[in-house]
Amino acid sequence: MEHKTRKGVIFDLDGTLLDSTGIWSQIDRQILTYYQREIPQDISEIVRKMSIKESSQYFVREFQLPCTPEQLSRQVSDFADAAYRETLELKPNALELLDFLDERKIPYGIATATYGELAKAALRRLKIWERLSFFLTEQEVGAPKTSPEIFQIGASKLHLGRRQVIVAEDSLHCLECARAAGFFTVGVQDPASIDDWQQICQTVTVTITDLWEMREVF
Repeated sequence: MEHKTRKGVIFDLDGTLLDSTGIWSQIDRQILTYYQREIPQDISEIVRKMSIKESSQYFVREFQLPCTPEQLSRQVSDFADAAYRETLELKPNALELLDFLDERKIPYGIATATYGELAKAALRRLKIWERLSFFLTEQEVGAPKTSPEIFQIGASKLHLGRRQVIVAEDSLHCLECARAAGFFTVGVQDPASIDDWQQICQTVTVTITDLWEMREVF
């Protein structure tokens, strides 16, 4: 079968390997509370598809915040810092899946929209960092995950063609991009994207509700 040709993985971080999406909806509200702004009920849904740069610009413009987007971006990072450095955990069976890949010498890396230093701190604390073949952020690449560059660079770092690489993501917009670019896509269920689950199922190559299920695609 075709899927048996998969030889490497590009993982998303938040909501895919790391159980962290809930903290971002809290931070959206913390920011608006701090600046004494009314909180739209759907604010997290609005900004979820945006890059850090885009969401910072949106907050400053839409809510007329008395700061620059760059200042707000640093403030958001400060709000999230302790969680990434101290408390956030891997999603169920993430470690078991990585053990499975390591045993079979299947390389993998991470492509994330999260602040690089926060992501690295969590990955080092959780003993994942040294396992990675690469680590990419939207900021480093200079393009959001709604464009294919970050996935293409990840594949090149794995020394594999796109049809040999799995992109595992929980976000619909990232999965749509990766699928359109020719990658084998695995939709990972996460509470933050549950409203998109039906559309994710219609978009991706394979869907999973538990990371351990992903071993079946090799």
